[in-house]
This record gives sequence, C-alpha cells and structure tokens, in this order.
Amino acid sequence: MQKYLKNQAQRAVECLILPHFCIIMKFYWTDKFNFIFNKITFGRVVNALKVFASFHLTKWVGKPVQWGLPVTISIEPTTACNLRCPECPSGLRAFTRPTGNLKADFFRKTLDELSDHLLYLIFYFQGEPFIHPGFLEMVRYAAQKKIYTITSTNGHFLSDEMARKTVESGLDRLIISVDGTSQEVYEQYRIGGNLEKVLEGAHNVVRWKKQLGSKTPHIIFQFLVVKPNEHQIAEIQALAKKIGVDEVKLKTAQIYDYADGSPLIPSIEKYSRYEKTPEGDYRVKNKLLNHCWKLWHACVITWDGMVVPCCFDKDASHRLGDLKTQEFRKIWKGEKYSYFRKKLLKGRNEIDICTNCTEGCKVWG
Repeated sequence: MQKYLKNQAQRAVECLILPHFCIIMKFYWTDKFNFIFNKITFGRVVNALKVFASFHLTKWVGKPVQWGLPVTISIEPTTACNLRCPECPSGLRAFTRPTGNLKADFFRKTLDELSDHLLYLIFYFQGEPFIHPGFLEMVRYAAQKKIYTITSTNGHFLSDEMARKTVESGLDRLIISVDGTSQEVYEQYRIGGNLEKVLEGAHNVVRWKKQLGSKTPHIIFQFLVVKPNEHQIAEIQALAKKIGVDEVKLKTAQIYDYADGSPLIPSIEKYSRYEKTPEGDYRVKNKLLNHCWKLWHACVITWDGMVVPCCFDKDASHRLGDLKTQEFRKIWKGEKYSYFRKKLLKGRNEIDICTNCTEGCKVWG
C-alpha cells in the first residue's frame, strides 16, 4: 500500500501539478511557464497530492476516501446567452432552475475560502460569461490571488475596449468557440451567431496582447466537431494561425438524443462520442467505469451558490449543497457528497448525468 501511494504521488507531480495534466499544454511553453512560476504554491501542491492519492486509494479499497479540497472549480457567471445552440440548455432556454447573474460579494467570499488550495478557476458553466457586467473584475480578483483563470466564450463581446480589458484583467486562458470557417457552416450550430464578429474579437485580443506586451491570455479556438463542419478542420487550423491564435482544440460534441442518430454526429469516427450498433441505433463509445476523477478533484458552483458534481449536471439536478447557507468544506466533506460518490462507485450507469459522459473514464489507469 505504501509503495502504491508513493507511486501515485509521483504521478501526481508529473501529471497533475504540471498544468493541464501534461497533455493540453504539451507544446505551449509560455503558458506552461506562466502556470509553474506564477501559480503553484507549496500549499496547492500538498492539496493536489492529497486529492490525487485519495482518488487512487478509493479505487484500491472500493470505498470513497476524500482528502484535500478541489484542485479545480468551475463557477458560473451567468446563465444568460445571446445564442441558441441546439445542444445547449442556455441556448434552448430549457432550464428548470432559476436564471441570473453571480453576485460579486458572494464570489469573493467563496474564493477567499478556497484560494489557498485552488490551481484552476474556470469562469464558465452555462451562459455567456461576458454578458455579466462585472465578469472581468471577478477575473482580476482571482488573478490577484495567483490562480490560473480560464473562461470560454462565444466571442461576440470582444470589442476593442473589452479585448483590452480582458488582457489587462490577468485572465490566463481564453477559449473562443469557432465552429466553422464560413458563416453558412458556423450558424448551423451557433444559431444567431456572426462569425465575422467573432473573428474580429479574436483579432482584437491578439492585437492588445502585443500592444500591452502581455503573454496572457493563452488564446484557443475551440472547434466543436459536428457533421456540418467536419470538412473545415484544416481550415480552422489555418485561420487560427493567420490571426495569431495560440492553439486550436477540436472538441467532440455531446448529443442529448443520440440513440436514434442525429444530423450533428460526425461521420469521422474519432471525432464522435457515439458509435453505431449492429442493430442500427447509437451508443456512447467509452465504457462507463465505476469511478470518476471529477468527483475528487473538481466541482461546479452555479451563479446562485448551488454546488453540483460536474459540468454534465447542466440543470443542477444533483445539488450537493448550498453555499448561501453552508461553508464549502462542510459540503465537500458532507453526507450528500459522500453518498453521491458511493452511488457512483456502485454504478455510473444508474446516474443520469453519467450515462452520456465521456469524461470520468479518462483518468490514468
């Protein structure tokens, strides 16, 4: 057992403490150095090792063991969105939970409680973050606490002024969704979107990085691969290079009603989360293993303070605590969280948000 935990700790140093789990940032040294030299502290390393070890001990003994606090938290600035994407609850206006904006004082209080342990703070869950009028002030507050900050945007609000403020805020990573290289293809998924405006916004951020001599944010074009745009993969890579974007990420699409097929499921197999069965229907490719790294190292906080297990719980149906009435530590170590982890270890196929998930099984062995 001692040898096992020692080996897992070593792997944590190699794969968890180094930014983005040694995969996402493999060839992006500026971003990697920013993380290593500006974000890592002794306390955060110790916490990450505790989390990593407890996850693998859980797999070893078959019962939930939870040491430390989350390494990553996603917090939702707003549920509002300007687009109507067909596989997004914000776009479909399909929430049953309340909609609204994250309050700045609540955000600061929550971050003050967690900042000594956090490596990453993701300003995104549902909605478009830049719609929140105080969004970049919250980014600035997190940046002052030396936390690696990330957001994902549809790119329609990156005016010249907003692009400058984004760079000045200290945001470390800016993910811009660009799901097509022509308006005709782009708007098939990003319904209501304007590709020219998105590309102009990306140009603005690139230009202000240069003008201000800033190495951040690391700019990513995220290309959600669906059947209507799969023929433009090479084009999006060329377009990103032309603009000066740092990276292109190809993302597989989650389809809600996939069993009978969907016009969005790519024909290029490696970009599809689903495969056709001999009977002619579709199923999730990856095997659902009865453990999930996300339940040990991360969680999601909605705009109104609800703590939910992960980003697949888009309607916050599995509420594990309420930060308006409870401290985060008590929620994280509490009965509801423990029960949810136990339930997951017994069978992920019995938890609705897990059945269409490709994330939980992607952990080192």
